Amino acid sequence: MAVDRSDQSILQYEHTVEESVPLREDARHRRYTPERSASVKVQEYEKGRSVKRQRPWAACCRRVCLSWIGADWIFLMLLGVALALLSFLMDIFIFLFMDAHRFLYHLSDSNVMLQYLTWITFPLLLMLFAAGFTQMLAPQASGSGIPEIKIILRGLMMKEYLTLKTLAVKVISLVCVLGSELPVGKEGPFVHFGALCAALLCKFMSFFSDIYKNEARNLEMLTAGCAVGIGCCFAAPVGGVLFSIEVTSVFFVVRNYWRGLMSSVFGILIFRLLAVWNKEEETIMALFPTKFRLEYPFDLQELPAFAVMGIACGFGGALFVYLNGKIALFVKKQKAMKNFLLTNCFIYSGLVSVFISSLTFPPGFGQFMAGQLTQRDSLISFFDNRTWSKEGIVEDFHPHDHLSAWKHPQANVFIILSVFIIMKFWMSALSITLPIPAGSFVPVFVIGAAFGRLVGEGMATLFPDGFETEHGVHPIIPGAYAVVGAAALTAGITHTISTAVIMIELTGQIRYGLPILIAVILSNIISQNLQPSIYDSIIRLKKLPYLPELGWGHQEKYNLHVEDFMVRDVRYITLKSTYRDLLKILRTGNLKKLPLVKSEDSMILLGSVERAQIRTLLKQHAKHLRDLVDEERQHASERSSEESPGPSARPVSPKPHKPALKRSSVTETDTDVHKKFSIKNLFCGDAQSIMIEDDSDSEDEVTLREIEEWEGLQLDEQVNFNNCKIDPAPFQLVERTSLHKAHTMFFVLSLDQAYVTSIGRLIGVVSLKELRKAVEGSLTDEGLKLRPVLDSFQDCGTGANNFKSEKTELHKLLDPHSDVTH
Repeated sequence: MAVDRSDQSILQYEHTVEESVPLREDARHRRYTPERSASVKVQEYEKGRSVKRQRPWAACCRRVCLSWIGADWIFLMLLGVALALLSFLMDIFIFLFMDAHRFLYHLSDSNVMLQYLTWITFPLLLMLFAAGFTQMLAPQASGSGIPEIKIILRGLMMKEYLTLKTLAVKVISLVCVLGSELPVGKEGPFVHFGALCAALLCKFMSFFSDIYKNEARNLEMLTAGCAVGIGCCFAAPVGGVLFSIEVTSVFFVVRNYWRGLMSSVFGILIFRLLAVWNKEEETIMALFPTKFRLEYPFDLQELPAFAVMGIACGFGGALFVYLNGKIALFVKKQKAMKNFLLTNCFIYSGLVSVFISSLTFPPGFGQFMAGQLTQRDSLISFFDNRTWSKEGIVEDFHPHDHLSAWKHPQANVFIILSVFIIMKFWMSALSITLPIPAGSFVPVFVIGAAFGRLVGEGMATLFPDGFETEHGVHPIIPGAYAVVGAAALTAGITHTISTAVIMIELTGQIRYGLPILIAVILSNIISQNLQPSIYDSIIRLKKLPYLPELGWGHQEKYNLHVEDFMVRDVRYITLKSTYRDLLKILRTGNLKKLPLVKSEDSMILLGSVERAQIRTLLKQHAKHLRDLVDEERQHASERSSEESPGPSARPVSPKPHKPALKRSSVTETDTDVHKKFSIKNLFCGDAQSIMIEDDSDSEDEVTLREIEEWEGLQLDEQVNFNNCKIDPAPFQLVERTSLHKAHTMFFVLSLDQAYVTSIGRLIGVVSLKELRKAVEGSLTDEGLKLRPVLDSFQDCGTGANNFKSEKTELHKLLDPHSDVTH
């Protein structure tokens, strides 16, 4: 009683309303611990009360700190800093490898054979390490990563592409690949790096804010990461954001624009400040600054030349994509080569490295294609404002200057530039197919600049005095043509317009914005009508589940409707389906979802059931049967023990009404559907797990035929859908939905399939496969019926007939005795 009074006295202290409830619960708990003294309880109460007084302040500070740390702008700043540091550190190591290669090459200048071995061995070792390191630790790190990012942003999560292991492996391997001077770039992989850093940063920020646990929002942050990735490579924040929108997204959420732009600006600021801090630059300026004249950049008579160059780049871009696809298909289709490459993945990369290094050996064939220049040095030389074709200009190049690589006593500038374009064209297309981290943006950029330089030198030769105007004579600048050619060819391969903005930010030449845009637009028009983009081509080669875009110039596709390409033979389940029907459906197909209809006569769509739910129904039914069997066995054993005369007598085993089944776990894998869901495997787990009890009397034995007959009766029971999760509103299309509308819905909603209904009746299904074939026009004549162009006008003139047919179909649907075809 003393303890109770002390507890009551404790509760008489003043406390706030928030403290009253926990104090009462604490008092009730202590009421049943009489061994504790009242003084100790008072001290504990005072201590707890003082802590509780501090908790609101501490909780408030904690909430403020967490909300401040978890803010969007903090996330975007951290993302920009991470990618800026990554790009800066990678450039340092890449330049170290290149300088080491040049140092060893010049160190062995006493012997040409030794020089050759040094020239090919150093890149070979780096390539072997990069290929082996990638394939052994993270094969998903190979390639540029942009095709996979497009798939992820569409809604198909490929988690192995967004791990810390993939990031580490790809960074190390890419440094080695670029250090070997293979004609590949880092811009494509840096888009992947941006998405990787954004995904990892979301996981880290989820400790501070729960909003980063939302997968839909994290996908938006991946878009910002892609923008920072391309922006940090070219120091082009606006162009990087636009490029990420065009390459990775078909439908872009506008609120992501400021996120990508803010993160890109901050990341590029840090990236360029690090260059100034490392004494590489005196101040923040364009990555490839040019010195073209500003007062009169180009004449109007040059615009046709820029337009023709854009058209040529469009054909060149389509040819590059075609050549890259043919090389990849050749490697895949050759079984002997494919098996050899699967077991010796790094040998293919090593052979290509030796082959390319041998062709670029400076004393050998490399002297006709400036083989000693890196891609960066080649770009700097192409943007030179001097005219190389003029007499005496090339001879004035200093021997130690990188421009001297374009000087040869037996060949002029046009021959060297032509050889450079042809050789680098197929070398780059071949290098992209290697199982290593590699991008296609920079090598194509260099090839386009070389082509523009060639056209510019030709224009300067045709018009040596330039063009006369009222204000004087203005000579032609071949370097400006190199700028336009680089943007146009890159646009033709990537199918983007943002390359024009990237080029303007890269060179700081906004005065050439109009010629660049003209060439880029014309290049896109030509290339998009001939070939898909390089990224969509890789998606098709890898057979990734992606929906292609509706191209230009295919007007007949806008006359297609869902009824022209949908699958009419639909596998479905009804409310009266049996367990045997479920087994049959699981055996004959691999659909992720199955439509649930009311009956076979009406075909009214009620919803959809996932494949996992069907497996659950079967397992629950099997468990129910096992419980019945175990119960029957238990009753049989009890009856036999009661009827036995003594403990020494042998118990009689009665004939069970149901087979004695052995318990086993049912796995959830779908590797072998026939094996898993066979009759014996479903109820017994194994074909040999059927236990037939031995008895002296042969008449009491349960034969296998009786077991199968009993199991057949159980499978013919009607399925109980009460405990099944059913999607009551699966996405539906009507048969008159146009291909364009269906394509838009699949893209916006990230759909995998949609059911086609007519007045509520299920008549077909459309998946990504059918929609992709309809867009690409690869369906057979039986499956694809092109509608005439004037058919829509005929539909408008027969509106009454259409209404009458729909009314008739509705009458048939409501009449259960009508003969409805399905």
